[in-house]
Amino acid sequence: MFNYKGTATSMFGWVVDKYPNLFVKIKETLPKADIRITFKSYMSMVFLTSMIAYIGSLFALLLALNIVKISLMMRVMYTLFVPLTIAIMCFVFMSFLPYQKVLSRRRSIETNLPFVLTHMGAVAESGIPPYLIFRLISQFKEYGEVAKEMEKIVRSVDTFGIDPLTAVKEVAERTPSENLKQILLGFATTTESGGNIKTFLKNAGTQALFEWRIRREKFLQQLSAYAEFYTGLLIAAPLFIIAIFAVMNMIQPTMGGYGILDLMKLCIYIIVPIMNGGFLLFLRGVEVEI
Repeated sequence: MFNYKGTATSMFGWVVDKYPNLFVKIKETLPKADIRITFKSYMSMVFLTSMIAYIGSLFALLLALNIVKISLMMRVMYTLFVPLTIAIMCFVFMSFLPYQKVLSRRRSIETNLPFVLTHMGAVAESGIPPYLIFRLISQFKEYGEVAKEMEKIVRSVDTFGIDPLTAVKEVAERTPSENLKQILLGFATTTESGGNIKTFLKNAGTQALFEWRIRREKFLQQLSAYAEFYTGLLIAAPLFIIAIFAVMNMIQPTMGGYGILDLMKLCIYIIVPIMNGGFLLFLRGVEVEI
């Protein structure tokens, strides 16, 4: 049976071993992204996938060039740069994929953490041991990535026989959320020093919930500014530019060697959609989930 990961490692593993410092950031990100593949195997898969993308796009391009009639110079340019561009884009995408997953996991943790801490504090009031609290929270899949982090603690204890506090510290070092890291380390420190876990969880939950409400209110206030920005730049400005192009087309149908109608089509079908897509990605990056 074909093993993609094994094939990639055997083909490109030597590159990762020879130049490990070039990908050190990715190596540090993989555990926080919860990608359960070794650093060497993952980077080898990145190289192999990029190579396949290059070869596949090259064959597809050569087939397309046999159908479309263009000049020899354009054929050479397309053949040289299109497959290379696709391969580079594939490499960049896979290299940044762990960072994107870290951001996604961090957002999920930051959103659910206040409610998880409140839940843990309420359960701790009943006198349940801390380890059972982690087990209980891990069963609530509604808590997203926080439940997965708690599940790692439970798995370390049940499967590998690790001491609960050691398991808590290990998860704290690998979690993508700095807030959860501080909570877990504070939990371990409080337990080791004989402190009151109930008080610690109650205070931590109150503080986290307060900070979450502040972030949400701040985001809602920023939405009005974003709305004005969107209206001015992505609605009014394109309409104004297209109106100018329409007038210019009646006076002079070309500008700088380019047709006015072609420039209008470029704005309508390419530039404006790209700007709208970029704005949506921006909102997705700064939003506070409710």
